[in-house]
Amino acid sequence: MAALLAFTSAMVFGVGDFMGGLAARRLRALVVASWSQLIGLAVILLLVLVVLPSAQPTVTDLAWGAAAGIVGAVGLLLLYSALATGPMSVAAPITAVFSAVVPVVAGLALGERPEVLAAGGVVLALPAIVLIAQGEEPPGVPNRARATVRDLLPAFGAGIGFGLFFVFLQRTSGDAGLWPLVGARSVSTVGLFTLGLVTPGRMGLVKGTYRLVIACGICDAGANALYLAAVNRGLLSLVAVLAALYPASTVVLARIVLKERMRGIQLVGLGLAATAAALVAFAG
Repeated sequence: MAALLAFTSAMVFGVGDFMGGLAARRLRALVVASWSQLIGLAVILLLVLVVLPSAQPTVTDLAWGAAAGIVGAVGLLLLYSALATGPMSVAAPITAVFSAVVPVVAGLALGERPEVLAAGGVVLALPAIVLIAQGEEPPGVPNRARATVRDLLPAFGAGIGFGLFFVFLQRTSGDAGLWPLVGARSVSTVGLFTLGLVTPGRMGLVKGTYRLVIACGICDAGANALYLAAVNRGLLSLVAVLAALYPASTVVLARIVLKERMRGIQLVGLGLAATAAALVAFAG
């Protein structure tokens, strides 16, 4: 069950990224992130107050959630910086892989010992993430195959931030329900809007972006809820790796909706991802 929840979380994450990416073509990325976080907060509040009112979070649970919100927001901003200043074809895989590696290392440090089949799934998932993210640069973007370490520092930072987000949520108790996400979203929403208000550029949405941003916020909140449910039922070192397969659904949607050509190497990555998910699920 944990593997299924984690893999579903990844697919929903990817859909949200696709929607947010479309909106970011017409808005500042910071605007998309801020409003989608606010919408996600509203969705999560609805869930905890109406659907899961019996949850009993502690102050520690809310503190871990707030910490997750801080590192998640920092990771998001670093990701945008990485995509803007470095080669996307290099920055995206680095971010995705590190978002998986950090929880694996943390899980092993906390004493987790996955079964052989599950460990094999993790080994396959890491190169799968890299291959899936190997999309082509959009027309008109200079081909910068070489990147300095300085160019890629934001990508490493983003991956570490997202990885810590996964780790911090895992530290919350099962009795907390989705309340840690309330803490996470509250902190990230306030932080992102504050940053948006003190930097140049408008913070409002424009016609044609409302549905995309709303869909992005709903998907992101749903993916977070699925991940939290998964990590409360399974090992961090396995669940987080499956959740990091989110580029898969983004790539597939880009192929279907935008008619972007899918490279053969990405198809190989999707195959590896499916195999990895199956191995982890079978082991669980």
